[in-house]
Amino acid sequence: MMKDFIILLLIIFTFSACEAVLFEDDPAEDNPIANFDALWKELDEGYSFFEYKNIDWDSVYNVYRPKVKENTKVIELYDIMSDMLYTLRDGHVNLQAGFNRSRNWQWFLDYPPNFDEEILLRNYWKDEQWYTGALINMDMGEVGYIRYPSFSSRISGSEIDFVLARFEKKKGIILDLRDNGGGFSDIPILLASRFAAQKTLAYTVVVKNGPAHNDFSDPINVFVEPEGRYQFKKPVIILTNRMCYSATNFFVAIMQNFPQVKVIGDWTGGGGGTPASGELANGWIVRYSSTQTLTPDGFNIEGGIPPDIKVDLTEADRTKGKDTILERALAELK
Repeated sequence: MMKDFIILLLIIFTFSACEAVLFEDDPAEDNPIANFDALWKELDEGYSFFEYKNIDWDSVYNVYRPKVKENTKVIELYDIMSDMLYTLRDGHVNLQAGFNRSRNWQWFLDYPPNFDEEILLRNYWKDEQWYTGALINMDMGEVGYIRYPSFSSRISGSEIDFVLARFEKKKGIILDLRDNGGGFSDIPILLASRFAAQKTLAYTVVVKNGPAHNDFSDPINVFVEPEGRYQFKKPVIILTNRMCYSATNFFVAIMQNFPQVKVIGDWTGGGGGTPASGELANGWIVRYSSTQTLTPDGFNIEGGIPPDIKVDLTEADRTKGKDTILERALAELK
């Protein structure tokens, strides 16, 4: 009993201590003004999209810096910094403190979802889908269907090869990437290599390498080439919505280089910059885009990639249990 009582006291003390750190009246440690200035400067010298997004970062400083005083409290400082970062309109920009992580999700919140997994489960998959690693796949008659929910779930080359071989005799495949918010940066090349007929320029990257807003490295070409035991050269339709972000955005950019590929749905959400990070004196971590990515024809993918065929999931179809975007893809292949 005494041991349990001591543990209870420790829990209460720990919780009280955390609460005190978050809500006490002491000003932000290590000087609020210095931390604000350090954050602004980190982005000023390292962020890659000021000119692309036409953002006057000096004007942003003039708006938010006067809100910070020598006695500004911890959470108040965090909110001011987060509001400043929000003006960058970038899902790769975050401020991580022990008690919260800032984010800007307007890249998808202002758009229709265009995806309802419940419709797929009840009216298309019907418990006939296979789970090959992270790849959900299903024989839909003349067409093979593959859903990859997240690039954060790793897939192996053998898993990709197995699924594609399964659909070798189909007219084509549907690759459903809707609501895939990204993940590991190496997976897009791995997956795309199974659709490449020859070595192909995937995209070009420039890296922020100096303090001026237009200081970038020379272009770095990234290639994809055939790998694995099987390349799928029949028609491929990729389903996208605005929740397709970061690594998913990169993958769609790569796949659009291949003649057998068509994208149906909505614009992807974007996220064309590789994140870098820095630490402030108070221990908070800031993450921000440090590169730009261009398709072979010079299109910047930060704002998203347009579909070849724009289709929205209609409310009328949703009521009937139909997926408008998937149905359009099936019609294109059949």
